[in-house]
Amino acid sequence: MKKLIFLVLTIIIVSCNSDDNKNEFNESCEQDSNTQTLTHDNETREYISYVPVSYDGSSPVPLVFNFHGFGGKASDYMNYADLRALAESEIFILVYPQGSCLDGSSHWNSCPTGEDNKSNADDFGFVETMINEIAAQYNINLERIYAAGYSNGGMMAYGLANYKSDLIAGVAVISGAMLDCTGPTNHPIPVIHLHGTADSVIPYNGNNDYNSVQSVLDYWIDFNNTISNPTISIDNSGEIAIEHYQYGQGDNGSAVEHYKYIEGNHVWFSNTYQGENTAELIWNFISKYDINGLR
Repeated sequence: MKKLIFLVLTIIIVSCNSDDNKNEFNESCEQDSNTQTLTHDNETREYISYVPVSYDGSSPVPLVFNFHGFGGKASDYMNYADLRALAESEIFILVYPQGSCLDGSSHWNSCPTGEDNKSNADDFGFVETMINEIAAQYNINLERIYAAGYSNGGMMAYGLANYKSDLIAGVAVISGAMLDCTGPTNHPIPVIHLHGTADSVIPYNGNNDYNSVQSVLDYWIDFNNTISNPTISIDNSGEIAIEHYQYGQGDNGSAVEHYKYIEGNHVWFSNTYQGENTAELIWNFISKYDINGLR
């Protein structure tokens, strides 16, 4: 697996067949009127921030980034990959960044400059600029910044774990992959990865372009020095079975967790596991950590 390559026609067909992600793909990268803008690397970049009503600035709060998939629009993605209710109840600031545009498709570059990227846009620098701008406006707990993402956005979350670990306390990946440009992570990274076994875009068992889910998990299991034999539990109560794998006892209390959606597709999952939806599974995992490890 070397290049971040999507067959746009294939993805559009998959997306149109998915009620969960029907709004992910757009024919162009027109500016979203709901976004805020900043200038990075001489380019105007966009993002949507959600500040909960419960935020009063009296104490530092976590910051959560949630990155859309290839071709996605931040405002559409926010509606189906929605963490706003949790931001209100748990009091954190939520950010949906907008990927840069190439040939009419928005995207994320999850590797340093090179052939694995889709363009020359500096997305790592964009994230750091967003953090600096938001931290200048709000009382942010800089030890509790988290990155989540779907599909190509999940690749971006893994990219931040590899190349901006000095800023990121933990990552959550949904139907995504980690490319081969790994390193130089400077502390254990808690990882939660949700993936369907019938994913035809980023196959669960990998292909010539993408590593298998298990190989990505194994990378972080080894890096975090967790146990190698997971605790496994299964929820058969819903439309599909979901298997939960927990690899704990890593350095600084770090863990790797995986939710395996049997016959699940390439989606942000609407299924619940033991009563918790995707947003809740993500937050309940990452919120246990700060950049120093288990809180």
